[in-house]
Amino acid sequence: MWSKLDDGFHSHPKIRRAGNAAAGLLARLISYAGQHLTNGVILGPVARDYGTAPQIRKLVALGLLHEQGHACPRCAQPETAGDYVVHDFLASNPSREQVHDGRRKDANRKQAQRNQSPNRARSADDSPTNHNRNAAQPAPESHPGFTTDQQVSEERHAGRLAGAPVDPTRPDPSTSYGGTNKQARPPADEPRIAEPVRPLVDAMTAAGLVVGWHLTPDDWLLLHALVERCTVPVLVEHARGAWEGARTRPRSARYFLPGWRSLPAMPNGAPTPGTNVVPLRPATTSHTDNLLAGLALLEQEGLA
Repeated sequence: MWSKLDDGFHSHPKIRRAGNAAAGLLARLISYAGQHLTNGVILGPVARDYGTAPQIRKLVALGLLHEQGHACPRCAQPETAGDYVVHDFLASNPSREQVHDGRRKDANRKQAQRNQSPNRARSADDSPTNHNRNAAQPAPESHPGFTTDQQVSEERHAGRLAGAPVDPTRPDPSTSYGGTNKQARPPADEPRIAEPVRPLVDAMTAAGLVVGWHLTPDDWLLLHALVERCTVPVLVEHARGAWEGARTRPRSARYFLPGWRSLPAMPNGAPTPGTNVVPLRPATTSHTDNLLAGLALLEQEGLA
């Protein structure tokens, strides 16, 4: 079940005078009355359990809650002393009898549908959703005892109200690709992956170690050297351990750089983790040597 709360509730003068604590208490009491179909009656122990005595007194003084013996002509009297009733609750919410009657009609309608022949062609009128959508809607109701000014205007929302014309040239916002069959372009801020390091990026992603790769040129140079020196499987395995031991989820690949730099170089011909294949490596690694030399130069200059 549900209860109505006017969208002007937050700025109503009585709510502003009540303050956040008392306003929150009133919202909880409205929800309680709607869930339990009390027609707005609030048991005294419930009110005192949900709020403090000063908050209850403030709501009573503002006329948002009524005690037994109140003078409001629109609200019923609580049957028991110490109980309360939400002001004008039934003006915005259905009564207990209306809810039970609606549930009974809904059950009868569903039973009638189940008794119909399964071969009968269904129509749009069979759907209670379509029926309710096409039915005449009542005028908007305000919160009990509240009068609020219109807070949505054509000028403020630039024609975005219901019934405003739709620009046919705009993409359909209901699809992730703008309503066309063409795949959307990648975001402009998507990092450019250095090709020599792409195997490491792909392996990290495949292992579930998803991090950001917005790195500086010096970082890419360092990663290239580390891939050549330690191999991708070794770097991924080390990153997995760092990932599992981190207090919070790492967001950038820079988190792993200090640990990766401390790893020893893989000897030539050594098998990589997770495989029994011994890679054939050339006798000389001039390219790696050049990268490591560049890395050492960056470290001397304080850039790496």
